[in-house]
Amino acid sequence: MNAPASATDTLRTALAGLLAGLPPKQAAQAVDRLIANYRGRTPTHAPVLRDRSDVAAYAAYRMPATFEAVCAALDAFADAVPEWTPASHVDIGGGTGAATWAVSATWDGERPVTVLDWAEPALALGREIAAANPALKSAEWHRSRIGAALTIESTDLVTISYVLGELTEVDRTVVVDAAAAAAQAVVIIEPGTPDGYTRVIDARDRLIAAGFRIAAPCPHSAACPIVPGEDWCHFSARVSRSSLHRQVKGGSLPYEDEKFSYVAAARFPVAPAPTRVVRKPQIRKGQVLLDLCGPDESLHRETVTKRHGPLYKAARDTEWGDGWPPPEDTST
Repeated sequence: MNAPASATDTLRTALAGLLAGLPPKQAAQAVDRLIANYRGRTPTHAPVLRDRSDVAAYAAYRMPATFEAVCAALDAFADAVPEWTPASHVDIGGGTGAATWAVSATWDGERPVTVLDWAEPALALGREIAAANPALKSAEWHRSRIGAALTIESTDLVTISYVLGELTEVDRTVVVDAAAAAAQAVVIIEPGTPDGYTRVIDARDRLIAAGFRIAAPCPHSAACPIVPGEDWCHFSARVSRSSLHRQVKGGSLPYEDEKFSYVAAARFPVAPAPTRVVRKPQIRKGQVLLDLCGPDESLHRETVTKRHGPLYKAARDTEWGDGWPPPEDTST
């Protein structure tokens, strides 16, 4: 599910003009280097976003995709906790604030928001962009080492999006444990690569050990049924390409698909989806093939045909990452 159009449009408007005066070649070079880090190839003790040029390139190229991926993860989490709304939010390694925008798009209203990041240029630009979002007008942006020295005050929700791949293994453990100690709910998003999935699964295990229940994407809090090294769990969010995208990276298609892995967990009761669609549905003549992760720790395929009536129509409308069956019809 994509983010609300109004939230997406507001973010794009806020991003417009960031690259004014920055030579396209310099912006493109910054994007190339940042993508290498984003894919988790270079864990580092230093901030990935070094200066205003880096931050502007990152925000223009990556922020819309990060925003859509976090929105998709939060949407699945919100479905599992329909009566819950976070009263406060801390975003670890939040950079320019994509996750804070996603939280405000998922749950209405203003709430105390704290963004922690070690790159002052990212915080400065995030603060500047957030001025366009009324829900973030009182957000606080603090420079903080994301690692062993991290301290987090008690909060309802912690998000950690596209951060763990920038950290050493020791620092990843510290950050996830700190989030678990401080929050009632934790949502972690990583790139939808095998390495990103491995980091998510490691974090998932630590959250369960800390007493959390898995709300999404898994239908259970037991072991992941995927055999390590044979496959990985990931999802996709569609992102419309703007003129900013074309300026820094080009591309002829009007959209791109952002692949991501995630886990959402809470200390309070959750109602995860009965099963989760873990691959793009295959629509064939008179039938839809759904690859599902089930509550019995299994991966299986379900075939929905015209004989299933309304459920067949629902299957044709079902997207990769959705819960199954739809809430209005819980029988197959």
